Amino acid sequence: MSESDARLNEISRNESILGLERITELLRLMGEPQNSIPIVHVAGTNGKGSFTAMLAAILKEAGLRVGTFTSPAITGSCDSFRVGGATVSEDELDGILASIEPFASRMMDKPTQFEVMTAAAFELFRREECDMAIVECGLGGDGDSTNVIEKPLLSVITNVELDHTDRLGSTIAEIAGHKAGIIKRECPVLFGGESEEAFEVIAHRSELLNAPLHRTDLRRLKVEKMSLDGTDIEFEGFGSLRVGLLGAYQPKNAANVLSAVELLREKGIRISDEAVAAGLRNARWQARFEVLSENPRIIFDGSHNPDGVALAARSIDELLNSRAILLMGVMADKDYESYPALLKNKAVKVFCVKPDNPRALQADTLAQVFSKNGIDAEAFECFDDGVSAACDFAKQKDIPLLAMGTLYMYQQFTRAIEKWF
Repeated sequence: MSESDARLNEISRNESILGLERITELLRLMGEPQNSIPIVHVAGTNGKGSFTAMLAAILKEAGLRVGTFTSPAITGSCDSFRVGGATVSEDELDGILASIEPFASRMMDKPTQFEVMTAAAFELFRREECDMAIVECGLGGDGDSTNVIEKPLLSVITNVELDHTDRLGSTIAEIAGHKAGIIKRECPVLFGGESEEAFEVIAHRSELLNAPLHRTDLRRLKVEKMSLDGTDIEFEGFGSLRVGLLGAYQPKNAANVLSAVELLREKGIRISDEAVAAGLRNARWQARFEVLSENPRIIFDGSHNPDGVALAARSIDELLNSRAILLMGVMADKDYESYPALLKNKAVKVFCVKPDNPRALQADTLAQVFSKNGIDAEAFECFDDGVSAACDFAKQKDIPLLAMGTLYMYQQFTRAIEKWF
């Protein structure tokens, strides 16, 4: 365990609790660092990380010093914090946590780990004198610890789909209500989703708060060519562009980013077309249809809910042009029983594993779900054994291997394939 992880465990509690009371008190004690710079606040079911990566890359090309806070951290605590595209160092993060420790210790109600991480992000941006920050919600919106930004430069809701139904509600409207909680009075809002049910909820909240509401117009988007080298698109007003991030879902994410760029320009932020083109082309983001190896071809995609799995299935069709071998590990609280129908004609075989996470589903349970739906599936008690068997099979059959099911599996998977090679 790193020093920063040890300190984080010491000054916070390892629970997921929605609500703003603790984070509000902690930030007050720290001098309100969240109000020190302009912030783009991002909520949504899927696409938040890709949106953040692309917008940050564009703003960097425009000459701005940009901080980002994303979750979950997939390679270690430092992974959530970036300035100028670079991950914060272990020493710097530990120093920031050390500065927060005296304030957290004064609180009667101990903050959660995510609340301390959120506070650390705001303090990092203040210390680094960032020109702007892009902050991603952890869960929902209204009760998420990032929702302490009083006057966001722009609030973005990428989309609304069914996920975290145990905590956010069982309908699109209920979930949209939570995500619409990031909307602030008279601050502009961008909705990038296609659900009319969600849009109605967001529009009602925007009207109540006199917040100008904008919606990404996908009629302006045209996908020209999609391959593992990138995707060529046209977006009305911007012309032809290359999107460097892979996945059948990235053109829509790029359309949301370009719509956000237009709104930031209206705010007086100078972003040239050249910066837009270079940022979209050069943006990088781990675990989103990321090619990790060419021989055999191994890809990781962090899809972890029905909408994400459906988009991963589309990516198999459009980017691989063949069926794939799947290695899957999922969280037990996800709607994993819907996955076989989405992947039935995409999977040659499914290698099922259990990620190293207390919320993870047993591998044999997942394999049974696929098997009873007519898909060849095998469970492995040892994660590394499952990865090794999947890689061997992919090499033998000369068929791409796609690992998917949860972002929490990324680090464990990449370490396992390093051992296999």
